Amino acid sequence: MDITQQQQQQQQQKETEQAALWNGRAGHAWVDAQELLDAILQPFEDRLVDEVRAGSAHQVLDVGCGTGATTLAVARLLAGTQGSCIGVDISQPMTAAARARAQQEGVPASFICADAQRHAFEPASFDMIISRFGVMFFDSPVRAFANLRHAARGGAALRALAWRSPAENPFMTTAERAAAPLLPNMPARQPDAPGQFALADPRRVRSILEESGWTGIDIQPVDVDCTMPEKDLRGYFTRLGPLGLMLQEQVADERTRAQVIDTVRAAFDPYVHGSEVRFTAACWMIGAQAASA
Repeated sequence: MDITQQQQQQQQQKETEQAALWNGRAGHAWVDAQELLDAILQPFEDRLVDEVRAGSAHQVLDVGCGTGATTLAVARLLAGTQGSCIGVDISQPMTAAARARAQQEGVPASFICADAQRHAFEPASFDMIISRFGVMFFDSPVRAFANLRHAARGGAALRALAWRSPAENPFMTTAERAAAPLLPNMPARQPDAPGQFALADPRRVRSILEESGWTGIDIQPVDVDCTMPEKDLRGYFTRLGPLGLMLQEQVADERTRAQVIDTVRAAFDPYVHGSEVRFTAACWMIGAQAASA
């Protein structure tokens, strides 16, 4: 087997892993936690809606739309303007939940269950592409952003929120760090691998965007104070993230599981203020533009 064949096999394995993850336990966990996650991430949704409003966009694509909160918010903004917002996500459970929300709320948003890095979007069909933490999971980011560039009209704007480094987001890694001594098989996060912190390095982000045909690249730090009810904290860390996946897979006996949950809950004490959990989300607002023809 030559190097090219090995690389192709590795690429296919990454693609399969991401599809399996978001169409399996992780996707269903996000659907179950929809209301909580939307409340936590509301400030970011608001920022993207403001970006759409400021840019006077009419045809908007929401990448990695999940259960559809941002897509629906933008669709509400564009209602009555002949505009539209389409959400795309690889997760069938999440896009199904998004469609159900749109129908229930009577919001004219539409959703595509597909891999945004390969989906055949209509060329030059969007005048703005947005994402609320949905662009960090591509196994081939240059191919992905090139495909999105192909879907963008000349002059279209890209506005995507992505997490900065784990060191700047200690809340996000508290659970796995606290659980690691009790769960030796806890998977370590791999730098630049598809996942929450894949776009933490702004130099890498700039290189990806330049190579995929975007111009006017602007990457700005964004720090947002987030909150959640303390009563939801255990459900949050036992369902979501690397620890949540491990606990769902029942990798530990009941005694160890109970010990892990108690240990992790105690590790979150610095973030608990009465009935509320507070933390700062350290992110990037990634901006770019599709060059005019």
